[in-house]
Amino acid sequence: SPDDPDIQPYFEHYLQSVHTGTHGIDEVTIKFVVQQERLGMAHALTLLAPYIHGNFLMSACDNLVPTPHIAALLATQKTQQANAVLSLMAIDIAQSATTGIVAFDQTGNWIQRIVEKPQPAEAPSNIASLPLYVFTHKLLDYLPRVQPSARGEYELQDAIQMMIEDAGRVTGVRTAERRQLTNVADLLELNRHYLTAEPDQEVNHGDQQGHPVRIVPPVRIDRGVQIGERCVIGPNVYIEADCRIEEGCLLQNCILLQGARLAAGSEVIDKVVL
Repeated sequence: SPDDPDIQPYFEHYLQSVHTGTHGIDEVTIKFVVQQERLGMAHALTLLAPYIHGNFLMSACDNLVPTPHIAALLATQKTQQANAVLSLMAIDIAQSATTGIVAFDQTGNWIQRIVEKPQPAEAPSNIASLPLYVFTHKLLDYLPRVQPSARGEYELQDAIQMMIEDAGRVTGVRTAERRQLTNVADLLELNRHYLTAEPDQEVNHGDQQGHPVRIVPPVRIDRGVQIGERCVIGPNVYIEADCRIEEGCLLQNCILLQGARLAAGSEVIDKVVL
C-alpha cells in the first residue's frame, strides 16, 4: 500500500540485499512498480505491462499456496497451450458471495466464465478462482478495454472474461490448501503452521541473558534477542531479531517483531507486538 510508510522501505531493503547477494539469488533482475492509487488488479497490471515480454505469473501478496501447486499451474500452461491458467479451490457454496466463481464448458476442462461474488443460489459451481494466475502475453491486449466497476476499480476478471470470449483456452488447476494473510489472526495461524511444519527452527540460546529460561517448542528466536530470567517462551512463538524481554514474562502463540520491547512481568498471548 502506498499509504504504509514501512512497506516501500522494506522492499527497497530487500532489493538491495538481493543485489548484494545476501539472499543467494544470482542473475535475477527485480523491478518494483508502485501503484499509487488503489484502482484494482487490472490497473496494477497495466502499470507493469511495459516490463512484461512473455508468459508471466501473477499473484496477490496475501494469498499463499503450496509450492507444488504453483509448479502445476506453470506445467499446465505449457502442456495445454493455455492462454491462462487459474488457481481454483472448492469452497462451501455459502461462501460464494465472497469470491469469484467459475463455470466450465461441457468438457469440464475449459472455463467459460467467471461470475464475481454471486449469491449461492446464482453460483454456477462451488469452484472459486483464487488470486493466482499464469497468463500469456495475450492478456495484456485486453487491459485497455476494461472499464471501472461499480466500486471504481479495474477488475482483472473482466480482462480474463474478454479473453475467454475472444480467444478461449482458459483452464485451471485445483488446490486443496490455501492460506491468507489479511489480519492478525491470519498471521498467528501462519506462524503456527510454519513453526510446526519446520520443527528444526533455529533457537539461539546464546543470545539469552537470563537463566533459567523455559522454552516450550515450537519456538524460533532470531539473533540478538535478550531474554531476562524466569521467562516462559512458547509454544508457537516467533521472536524477531534485537528484541528485549525483561524478566518474568510469559509468551504464548505470539510474534514479537524486530526490536520489540517487553517490560518485566508482561504476558503476551495471541498477539503480535510491534
